[in-house]
Amino acid sequence: MKKVICSEHAPAAIGPYAQAIAANGIVFTSGQLPIDPTTGAFPEGIAAQTKQSLTNVKAILAEAGTGMDQVIKTTVFLSDMNNFGAMNEVYATFFGEGSYPARSAVEVARLPKDALVEIEVTALLP
Repeated sequence: MKKVICSEHAPAAIGPYAQAIAANGIVFTSGQLPIDPTTGAFPEGIAAQTKQSLTNVKAILAEAGTGMDQVIKTTVFLSDMNNFGAMNEVYATFFGEGSYPARSAVEVARLPKDALVEIEVTALLP
């Protein structure tokens, strides 16, 4: 059975999709753009955008009843692979050392609303 997850502390979906779906003990988030849910705007720069995307992920996971410590896989979409190092520095602060999830990071031609980064995760429910 699946359950739709929707947090008021993360931006609403900008299309016909859910922020996340929980099913069979796993939460799958949609890609999270770096939209500040209070202003509807992006912060400036890759570090701030990475932080906002992961803050949005964290809010959605909390709504589902889980947290960043239960993330098992992430996918990071970057508009420019030259931003990988700066993204990686911020990314590391959201996960405990030694318990980093599996990850893919890819450069894409373009992200919605011309974001610099978009991040999706798969996490376990406790």
